Amino acid sequence: MTLRVTEGEQRGWAVVQVSGEMDLVTSPVLRQRMHSAVADGRRDVVLDLSEVLFCDSSGVGVLIAGRRLIRSCQGRLRLILPAQGAVDGSHVNRVLGALGVRRLFDVYPDVDAAVADESSSLSA
Repeated sequence: MTLRVTEGEQRGWAVVQVSGEMDLVTSPVLRQRMHSAVADGRRDVVLDLSEVLFCDSSGVGVLIAGRRLIRSCQGRLRLILPAQGAVDGSHVNRVLGALGVRRLFDVYPDVDAAVADESSSLSA
């Protein structure tokens, strides 16, 4: 399976919707999209991962690197990780939890909630 990445905007946030599998082969697509968004001056990014069916360590690495990149520009990164989604529950949510890195991210159940939150808190 491949990774599909589409981008839009909502309330001033770049909204990047990701679907498919995030693995060693496909993760560079998301990495490049995040770098492009920052290069284009986007500092507030929502990654909608609710349709990601699989994520391995390279996918997690892209998320952590993306977080670091956006924070270095004083930006905000928010993840959409619903409790249920992508067929059998949010795979990415479970993977991040199992690796103990979920706390690094500001997590929301949907895009509307992510862009409506006016807080500018930086997670740990």
